[in-house]
Amino acid sequence: MSRRRDNGPPGAVRIIGGRWRGTRLAVADAAGLRPSSDRVRETLFNWLQPKLPGARVLDLFAGSGALGLEALSRGAREALLVERDPRLAATLRDTVTRLQAGAQAQVVRADALAWLRAPAHGRFDVVFLDPPFAAGLWDAALALLPPWLAVDAWLYLEAPLAAAPVPGADWSAHRAGSTREVRYTLYRRVQRPPAAAATLAADPNADAATQ
Repeated sequence: MSRRRDNGPPGAVRIIGGRWRGTRLAVADAAGLRPSSDRVRETLFNWLQPKLPGARVLDLFAGSGALGLEALSRGAREALLVERDPRLAATLRDTVTRLQAGAQAQVVRADALAWLRAPAHGRFDVVFLDPPFAAGLWDAALALLPPWLAVDAWLYLEAPLAAAPVPGADWSAHRAGSTREVRYTLYRRVQRPPAAAATLAADPNADAATQ
């Protein structure tokens, strides 16, 4: 996502790589909107690049759409961008139209947590989770994600440096980085053998007991 911490002037971010490289994305003057920096996004997509071709991507708390649209630019098959703010959602739709990406990008105006509580109608290979920092929505979103995830899904988390969430035993940290204010981590979903998964379902404490 991307939520600024202040009410500074609107501006733009750019798509860094792929077919839309250099395209500017509008950043509205919305409370809390804070687009991920170019440096952070470039690092993230260098990590993710081998996983993007053909991937189905979910950009929760989409904001400027910089994460979901960057993924499409670099080869993802489709992206679903969820954004609650009506102005931001309208800007995202305008951007999708300008990029002629309507066949691949869907913008949903909805509260991300309410949307996740609806019956799952597909699974995603890559999920971007970068909610407004002040709202503290990481844990609630993580709890609702499993029905929407592919077995071998990847998860990107961005959070304040001093309060980065840990997604739990179903995820293994692949790569991580930080700036002066932000901690960003790419996780991959743990694929448990069927016997281990059944044991853990029967006894949630079994995993901890074996560590």
